[in-house]
Amino acid sequence: MTFDKILDNNTLWAVRYDGMADNALKTLFDQWNDPEWLVDFFLANITDLESYFKITDINQAIYDTIDDSQRMQCLILDLSPEANLDKIFRPLENSRTSEMLLGKEKARIKERPQHASWLRIYAIKLEPGCYIITGGAIKLTRTMQEREHTLKELNKMEQVRNYLISNQAIDADGFADFLSELS
Repeated sequence: MTFDKILDNNTLWAVRYDGMADNALKTLFDQWNDPEWLVDFFLANITDLESYFKITDINQAIYDTIDDSQRMQCLILDLSPEANLDKIFRPLENSRTSEMLLGKEKARIKERPQHASWLRIYAIKLEPGCYIITGGAIKLTRTMQEREHTLKELNKMEQVRNYLISNQAIDADGFADFLSELS
């Protein structure tokens, strides 16, 4: 696993998993903007789409996903150097009230018409304002444990977290030291 710098100020990174052509963030945006991939995804998950979001029209789901993806891309990639990533990322567990070492975080669009956004970007928080994106998902259920594709994202977050801990990259300075050792 390697790490691609997303923002020049070293506050946002994305994991590039072994054997993958692109980092996790680029892969997400490619999928979320690919109508063919989205048709397959929503056909495979139509029951969740209908029961949780009350949407029966796959074309509407595809349109909403592409629209939200573009909004999310602007939110994540069009940041000024002074932007506060802590306003975008929140603790993965809604009940978590305190900071934790290499906390698991999520980003999503807060305000959207018709229904809540189902797009999630997952990250590990190195320290306030500094994140490593591990992946993301279209979350159509209440919890991530309910479906294989979201459970896979939980596992990826834990894998990256353990990798960082094992390499003493537990904050931004430790991560920078770790990256310098690799080059």
